[in-house]
Amino acid sequence: MQKKQVSEYIDRIQGTLTAVSDKIWDFAETAFEEFQSAGLFKEILAKEGFNVQDKTGAIDTAFTASYGAGPPVIGLLAEYDALSGMSQKAGSRVREPGPSQNGHGCGHNLLGAGSLGAALAVKEYLATSKRSGTVKLFGCPGEEGGSGKAFMAREGAFNGLDAAFCWHPMAINGVFDVSLLANYQILYKFTGLSSHAAASPHLGRSALDAVELMNVGVQFLREHVIQEARIHYAITNTGGFSPNVVQPQGEVLYLIRAPKMYQVEEIYQRINKIARGAAMMTETDVAIDFVKACANVIPNKTLGQVLYDNFLAEKLPEYTPEEQAFTEALKNTSPKKPGSEASMLLGHLEKDLAEYTQKLGEKSLCDMILPFYNPGPEVVFPGSSDVGDVSWLVPTAQIVTASYGLGTPEHSWQLVSQGKTSIGHKGLILAAKVLAWACVDIIEQPSLAEKAKAELSRRLAGHAYRSAIPREVKPRAISKL
Repeated sequence: MQKKQVSEYIDRIQGTLTAVSDKIWDFAETAFEEFQSAGLFKEILAKEGFNVQDKTGAIDTAFTASYGAGPPVIGLLAEYDALSGMSQKAGSRVREPGPSQNGHGCGHNLLGAGSLGAALAVKEYLATSKRSGTVKLFGCPGEEGGSGKAFMAREGAFNGLDAAFCWHPMAINGVFDVSLLANYQILYKFTGLSSHAAASPHLGRSALDAVELMNVGVQFLREHVIQEARIHYAITNTGGFSPNVVQPQGEVLYLIRAPKMYQVEEIYQRINKIARGAAMMTETDVAIDFVKACANVIPNKTLGQVLYDNFLAEKLPEYTPEEQAFTEALKNTSPKKPGSEASMLLGHLEKDLAEYTQKLGEKSLCDMILPFYNPGPEVVFPGSSDVGDVSWLVPTAQIVTASYGLGTPEHSWQLVSQGKTSIGHKGLILAAKVLAWACVDIIEQPSLAEKAKAELSRRLAGHAYRSAIPREVKPRAISKL
């Protein structure tokens, strides 16, 4: 079975893959509650002859599906969780609530289906060629705010892999050769005393005051952390809706990011001191509840080159006038500047960024592949992904494919709207082909995996992976925080 036949196989099953993507879009299940989505994957994989194991990493909505025997052992990562509160009607050019309260504002319905397509194609290749090799599709829940892969990595789920591949829907095509930020997510719970806010305020101790004082303290801290750090927060419990009651409960959820895990840890300890100080000032108690963490991503240029070579060999999708008109209309609803997508991959190369920004021009859909620089430096992108924990353990590389229009903000209603369209479908099919081809290369040339391992060893420089998530911390759905 040649690569051409791998692509033809994916073309034959594309109806199944797009139907899976659309169903997951409909399910719109948030972190660690993706029971229908995971069930759909497992049902298809079992029918295709995969050995499916439930509850990988002791997570109810995680799974591992394996096919084949012997080395090399290649992992493909699938995600399928949605974002809370992102209700949006599919295929709409305006902000319009959809059938669910949640929405796939990061395109994980497409991501999961594309990885599924690659796994099925590699299975078909192994069955036909009779070569040694094993493909494993990992069902990875809770990427959004849950770091499912980090919990899976802590439990050894990715041990024994020779290489891992992933992809992500984006507005552009290219190798995602970027380093992403490590992070911690922490819930600070303040407990005070309720009292009548007018008749006996002196008897109350306000947890809401403590939350506000903590936030003010962290605001001043922002001047005194490294430039690349990010500190975000959301007040999740204000103590109720009665202003005439001194609020006895207050909670605030923090997300702390920095390029390296030890930097996150340093900022975390400083924020803890601020929280305790706010509790002292208000005579309240504070409980520090560690929710999750994920490591910084370590790119692998050896595997990145394998992906890029296969990307160049694949024909890019063509877009209809209707698709172009639709994305053009959505583009006009966003303030995102031209070239911002290209800067994600080319931000360190001013000349090339200018060239590709000009090439993309006023287009609403990306019809080219951005260059991959090997051994050039990678970009440090100010986002995070639990793929980072995988990348510390096994050589890992990612691509992005154009699955929505240029100018679309991530985590937006515009992205949700495009997640169930032919544009998104074309992106997932392209990703499935490139990933499958890369797996075939590793199976036929195992030395590539060994070269990738040597590169990872050099990049780690003697540092070993250590999960930042305390052993007693378990994955929790948003509703369980």
